[in-house]
Amino acid sequence: MYAVNDIADLIITKIKCDDENASLINLKLQKLLYYVQAWSYGINGQPFFNGEFEAWVHGPVNREIFNRFNPQKTLYSEIELSDRKNVNVKLNTPDDEEFFDFIMENYAKFSGVQLENLSHHEQPWISARGNKDRYEKCDTVISAQSMKDYYGKKWQEINR
Repeated sequence: MYAVNDIADLIITKIKCDDENASLINLKLQKLLYYVQAWSYGINGQPFFNGEFEAWVHGPVNREIFNRFNPQKTLYSEIELSDRKNVNVKLNTPDDEEFFDFIMENYAKFSGVQLENLSHHEQPWISARGNKDRYEKCDTVISAQSMKDYYGKKWQEINR
């Protein structure tokens, strides 16, 4: 299992090095991290990195990564290559590389707001929010089981 900060740095590197004009705001980084973790639960039944996500108003947020960039950056601040802690992050296996690339190919093309909207229509975030109003603060952790169930079912549907 990887460290959440290393996977965040890997995402920053992937987005910013593939296209020097690409935008990567903190909101998008949070959602890309979430989809790496959520699909790892759904496909592999286990986390890809250490870290949980809370069901915030703007979708799933990993508090450790949020705190890493706060207060100098908001959810709408641009993340730069210079914001990386570890510039030499490598994945351990070809399977991990293939999985990570699969998630990036499917989600990195979307903006942070588009990814936020997508997460708002998915059961793990909806369930964790419970009866909260749309703009009501919520720090409930999105359960690993809900990600396993929801993304596992989606993975089965994709592979039929």
